[in-house]
Amino acid sequence: MNHLRHALRVFAAETLKQHRRLFGQPLVVFSMLVWPVLQLATTYYTLRPVATASRAAENWPLAADPERLLAFLATGTLAYAFFFSLVQSAWHLSFERATGTLELLFLSPAGRLTLMIANGAGALLQNAWLLTCFTVAALTGFGTLSVAAWWMYGIVLLALLVPAVAWGAFLNSLLVFSRDSAFLYTILDEPLWFVSGVRLPHFALPAAVQVVGAVFPLTGSLLAVRGALLEHRTVSDLAPTLLGLGALSALLLAAASLILRVGEARARRTGALSLA
Repeated sequence: MNHLRHALRVFAAETLKQHRRLFGQPLVVFSMLVWPVLQLATTYYTLRPVATASRAAENWPLAADPERLLAFLATGTLAYAFFFSLVQSAWHLSFERATGTLELLFLSPAGRLTLMIANGAGALLQNAWLLTCFTVAALTGFGTLSVAAWWMYGIVLLALLVPAVAWGAFLNSLLVFSRDSAFLYTILDEPLWFVSGVRLPHFALPAAVQVVGAVFPLTGSLLAVRGALLEHRTVSDLAPTLLGLGALSALLLAAASLILRVGEARARRTGALSLA
């Protein structure tokens, strides 16, 4: 019980630190809502003429309906915002190396994995809530929601939150021991939305890309979110996807824990906060 209480206090403190450092600035509102909405509009007005003027609708009937196409892209933008906020969070955590506070974190008695999870969860909660409200309101207004039961909204939230937090813990653990965080930040931006099917249906991607995309939890989250919100699927229908997301999340958390142990052990031997 004491360990759990201590972990919760560390979680709350790290989340509050994230909030104080990032929230309250005008640029935060821009990144939370304005920028994702601009991206959504750009994607829609780029894809819409192509989808209607070609034979794409024969293989992808959804493309022929403007409102359903917008709902498809909006759910992709929402899920992408969840996961990309964690890429940004991991990038910001690497700044603690430059400010000299990273060593203090490793000298503290706080659980390392708890710190990584809290850092990602804090960024997730404060970056994605506004876009979530906007997306739900928009989908409801367009009348494109097709949900089997009210509690499927809880399944959608869990299908986004759990894999995203595990993904954030993994990225934080990886980047905290990396001196070239800008490189990892770059390769996890554009490829993330492409291989995960954020703006295109997964079946339209080449087979090799689909295999790569299966490694990213965003792919499974998108299948679950779109299935539950737009395709009237039940928990039984989504069970394979949800089980896969649970297994992938557990694997990411185990990998994060291993990276932290290896990195800290090496730091004790060599004095260098790096994995190699």
